[in-house]
Amino acid sequence: MGGNTLKNIVGIRFRRLGKIYFFNPQYLILKKDEMVIVDTDEGEEIGKVAIPNRTLDEEKVQKELKRVLRIANEKDLKHYKECQEKEKEAFKYCNKKIKEYGLKMNLTDVEFKFNNSKVLFYFTADGRIDFRELVKDLAAVYRTRIELRQIGVRDEIKRLGGNGVCGRQLCCCSFLSDFETVSIKMAKDQNLSLNPSKISGNCGRLMCCLKYEDEVYQEKMKRLPHIGAIVKTPDGVGEVESVETLAERIRVKFKNDDDYSKKKYDMKDIKIIKDTQKEAIDEEEEKHKKELEELERMENEDKKGGGNYGI
Repeated sequence: MGGNTLKNIVGIRFRRLGKIYFFNPQYLILKKDEMVIVDTDEGEEIGKVAIPNRTLDEEKVQKELKRVLRIANEKDLKHYKECQEKEKEAFKYCNKKIKEYGLKMNLTDVEFKFNNSKVLFYFTADGRIDFRELVKDLAAVYRTRIELRQIGVRDEIKRLGGNGVCGRQLCCCSFLSDFETVSIKMAKDQNLSLNPSKISGNCGRLMCCLKYEDEVYQEKMKRLPHIGAIVKTPDGVGEVESVETLAERIRVKFKNDDDYSKKKYDMKDIKIIKDTQKEAIDEEEEKHKKELEELERMENEDKKGGGNYGI
């Protein structure tokens, strides 16, 4: 019985920090950051090698891969540079027209397709915008298919760039190619401040880094008692007052006559007698309740996504 067939693949990225797509390199041996011309559903496109040649089990490749046609030559690179210059000019022109029509939308980026099949204008806006006249003007100037694509505030910041509260370049601008769902519960589970200004990023949404350690916290929390649980310790039976999840350390409260005493224990030194789902009352959460509810609402709105419009 023979082994599984291996397939030669490369990973290509079309926009800075955009998604990586896999292609069949055919006979080409490609280096990281090399510019290549590939075949896509919309025709030829130029992209940068993000993952050089590697082999992958054919069973893991879900569909027939499109091909890398060639390494970009001087003519291709010149055309690519011309597209970039056109994008800058189109950005200025579109912004000028947006102001003329008084449209409540914020243009964030412009993309000219390498094969001149269409021009994409990326924007953010609250609610629906009637930009039929704007699209007509753009089509008259660029004489190709025009598409206006509404994006979320996270995508906008990803395109604009900047630094986070940690002082480092924003994750979405340095290595994140996709946005994963984040929630206020993640901040709660990690015992972080629930002040919205401290758990929100430059985009005004919950920080993406809340997701990074969430899996570890969820795994550890399965083994730990909840606040209010009754546990047996080397010093007797008491009630869990607080939990240090990563350290797997529990603070237990004991009732002594009319007084209380508290002591910390490692999880290995205690036994859960009766667990409970009782949650600690977080004063900061109560204080910022309305702001947190609004933050949660915006997160849910972002999940619905924007839309594409064009002619």
